[in-house]
Amino acid sequence: SPRPFGGYYDEVADVLATALEDGAGFGAAVEKVVVDRGEMTIFVRREHLLGVARTLRDHPSLRFEMCLGVSGVHYPGETGRELHAVYPLLSITHGSRRIRLEVTCPDADPHIPSVVEVWPGNDWHERETWDMFGIEFDGHPALTRILMPDDWPGHPQRKDYPLGGIPVEYKGGTVPPPD
Repeated sequence: SPRPFGGYYDEVADVLATALEDGAGFGAAVEKVVVDRGEMTIFVRREHLLGVARTLRDHPSLRFEMCLGVSGVHYPGETGRELHAVYPLLSITHGSRRIRLEVTCPDADPHIPSVVEVWPGNDWHERETWDMFGIEFDGHPALTRILMPDDWPGHPQRKDYPLGGIPVEYKGGTVPPPD
């Protein structure tokens, strides 16, 4: 999105750019910034996710103390970046400011660093995203299935997952696959 972004988004982008100059640099860590329908999304390269996350949490002018989870998205048409992890962030210190981080990875290498060490409350959210989409969160303390049975094949929220035709057992009763 072209500048000015509007509202507090310009301040967030400027402070983040200045803070990241000490490390990897804003251009190396951030792919792009999109402001659409009044919401700011910062696309971060996966190898820089933890550094950007720590900066957003710890910098006194940013203080995004809360990560409200992580959502997976599957875009099979985006070759080389089919899987997306989206993190909504909230800054209570600065009057309920909200932004989103988005990280992509390819189907062939579905690895993204875990942010549990930065925001411990993301533990179960990352487990659910792995269970439903197959994104592996490297460094997660216990990345196991949370919704599906341990022996379930595949990841049911992906767009390439087959619809129906899977026999499901409910307390001893069997439901046949649909016609």
